[in-house]
Amino acid sequence: MKKILVINSKGGSGKTTVATNLASYYACHGQQTVLMDYDPQGSSMQWLKLRPSHLNHIHGADASRRKGNAIRSWQMVIPHGTQKLIIDAPAGVDGILMQELVQRADSIVIPVAPSPVDIHATSDFIKDLFLIGKIRAHKNDLAVIANRVRSQGQLYEPLRRFLDSLHIPFVTSLTDTDNFVDAMGMGMGVVEMDFEKTLPERMELQPLIDWLGEPEKKDGKVTELFPGKSAVAY
Repeated sequence: MKKILVINSKGGSGKTTVATNLASYYACHGQQTVLMDYDPQGSSMQWLKLRPSHLNHIHGADASRRKGNAIRSWQMVIPHGTQKLIIDAPAGVDGILMQELVQRADSIVIPVAPSPVDIHATSDFIKDLFLIGKIRAHKNDLAVIANRVRSQGQLYEPLRRFLDSLHIPFVTSLTDTDNFVDAMGMGMGVVEMDFEKTLPERMELQPLIDWLGEPEKKDGKVTELFPGKSAVAY
């Protein structure tokens, strides 16, 4: 089972958008997928409730209800045979919970919103991951993505330089589009919507999927990397 953690202590970074689109992508590929929601607001669980029954199943695990600050036994809530576990971490995560989440994750994705406040807070959070979360470069795959981007300016350059100094990749930018918003409202990922309509979003997601390492592209075709051209058009 591959465990992918989507995390940023700063609220409003769009963690749930990233987590749900990853979950829908792997479900489209026939992977047994679990979406685990640690956020007390339960946005990922609400998304699953809206999910159309004809789409590939994604199992939901509500991890926001726990005793103290410890993680419940994952074996109690994750079905046998799960291939992909996508974890939607809560805002403000720190301390023991942060340590346990990052140390159990195989890959860590940090989305950051396009504002100076968010970028500064994300830089501090990454420092905390190394100090408090005890991340080790040889053990954890860690990457940052820009999320809810409205323009491709120079706003992220200080963050890029900071990440370069730590050898952390800045993988891709996800634009703030209606397609991402509509997908959230329908319990879908953009890969499950009309192919031509969502091609820009699929192209933006491609580097993140590539960084996560699987499934493989075939013949260099985006249609192979992001299946769903035959999906119901909305």
